[in-house]
Amino acid sequence: MRCRWASLLTGLLLIAALAQAQDQGPEVASGWTAKKAVTSKRDMVAAANPLAVEAGYQILREGGNAVDAAVAIQMVLNLVEPQSSGIGGGTFILFHNGRNGLLTTYDGRETAPAAAKPDRFLGPEGKPLLFFDAVVGGKSVGVPGTLRALELAHRQYGKLPWAQLFDPAIELAERGFAVSARLSASIVGEKGRLRQDRVHAYFFNADGSPLAVGQTLKNPAFAATLKRVAAEGADALYKGSIAADIVETVRSAASNPGDMTEADLAGYKAKVREPVCGRYRAWRVCGMPPPSSGGITVLQILGALEPFDMRAVGAESLMSVHLFSEAGRLAYADRDRYLADPEFVVAPSGLTDPAYLQQRSALIKLDASMGRAAPGVPPVVDNKKAARVDYGVDNALEFPSTSHISIVDGYGNALSMTTSIEWAFGSHLMTRGGFLLNNQLTDFSFVPLADGKPVANRIEPGKRPRSSMAPTIVYDGKGRIYVVTGSAGGPAIINDVAKALLGVLDWNLDPQAAVDLPNVGSRNGPTGLEKNTTAVALEPKLRALGHETRLVNDTSGLSVIMRRNGGWIAGSDPRREGTAMGD
Repeated sequence: MRCRWASLLTGLLLIAALAQAQDQGPEVASGWTAKKAVTSKRDMVAAANPLAVEAGYQILREGGNAVDAAVAIQMVLNLVEPQSSGIGGGTFILFHNGRNGLLTTYDGRETAPAAAKPDRFLGPEGKPLLFFDAVVGGKSVGVPGTLRALELAHRQYGKLPWAQLFDPAIELAERGFAVSARLSASIVGEKGRLRQDRVHAYFFNADGSPLAVGQTLKNPAFAATLKRVAAEGADALYKGSIAADIVETVRSAASNPGDMTEADLAGYKAKVREPVCGRYRAWRVCGMPPPSSGGITVLQILGALEPFDMRAVGAESLMSVHLFSEAGRLAYADRDRYLADPEFVVAPSGLTDPAYLQQRSALIKLDASMGRAAPGVPPVVDNKKAARVDYGVDNALEFPSTSHISIVDGYGNALSMTTSIEWAFGSHLMTRGGFLLNNQLTDFSFVPLADGKPVANRIEPGKRPRSSMAPTIVYDGKGRIYVVTGSAGGPAIINDVAKALLGVLDWNLDPQAAVDLPNVGSRNGPTGLEKNTTAVALEPKLRALGHETRLVNDTSGLSVIMRRNGGWIAGSDPRREGTAMGD
């Protein structure tokens, strides 16, 4: 059964009384800045802050490629958007080589220290800690991976000298930059937890007031760190005095001191992994494999929707939100049981098998929500080791932060990179080197056992926590780059990326219109509807179908670059400060 259009028409008739006309338009969400699509002929850079985009654009003008630009962008993001990503965190990168068509993924996810144990975030009575009781301090800090991943990608594919890529960030750090509205608001939102002396001195004025929009902020300590990394490579961070400073910062934290060692840092390695790819209608969609759950879960959502005529259903309709949410339940149910660090957990390879996804799709009812989906039993295909299928369901707490970079260059390359320190300001610890440290270990399940079964994403020494980051590259029927996308937003990243893909692939929207669509969907719990959007009007109708609904502030950080008319067109998320630029 390729298409359930006849059944869909029946379903639409069953709920016709509920399909009232939507409001003419949403009230503007807080922080929403309307944006227009950007077009170019040769290349395009999209990132979460205009200063970072300018840095990447500058590198391309100097003859650099997408990898070179990504290094420069990340360093500037660390400076101007420090609450979201940086060299104290981790990343996942997809890189398409225009010369040979090879797609490579780089895993720069953080690792747990060698001393980590499965009960790390359990209280004295064996109960999981509250999220913020676990976040602040050294115990939540994983061994950073961003610099190692970028260095590995640059060694394999970069064009410009490594040191040159740090010039934009060093200049900004020394002369200062204007504090953005988002950074200022983030400081205010976290002011009660930004207590470490260094972090408080950096983000607050002498009178104790948080930095205001437009204030000039300099970071000479970070400039000095970048100069060393530019001259010495990533070893400057993972060995020697900067590594010792990271360890001291983690172990001496006033709350939740950690147990990271210099040996943990020195032993960190970025990984090259095989991408996960699957067909969706006429396109080939590729993403990041575990320990990210993004690639597989996006493919599962799309696979569950493929039997439906989503184009006929239309964007922002009751049925499109219903179907999208039901597909999300099924995909997240599998994600929470099977996906974790592949060095520790062998997931069933059949999670994206078309026949399996069709079986899962058949569970979707057109006139009623399934409520909570149970994990499926996917086939085990081509695994060298037998996959375990009796894991307990994960309860990991993931919260929105993170940043995303999308690039196409004039050499035929494309890069999609999602990068994070997890929660806003990560562990709330700043090193003497002027950068924040992540709290990514709270992406592990706090509970190592569920229903007497081990949780795949439990904490173990040297393990990488599961992630929702979903950098994605889509190919057309001729094998050409068609879409480069990804998002910020914690566990909602997967839903938001899938939403944008539906927008451009099924609903023929330009990238900006696709990004602008209301963020909706389910992660196998309530169906989220973005506040102050047209989706809110669907709440009573969805409840009539059995959905538990929740209005949410889903401040995604999507960017989408799409091939069009021999060039490129890009959209940036109006919910954040990102923009796009190209020639």
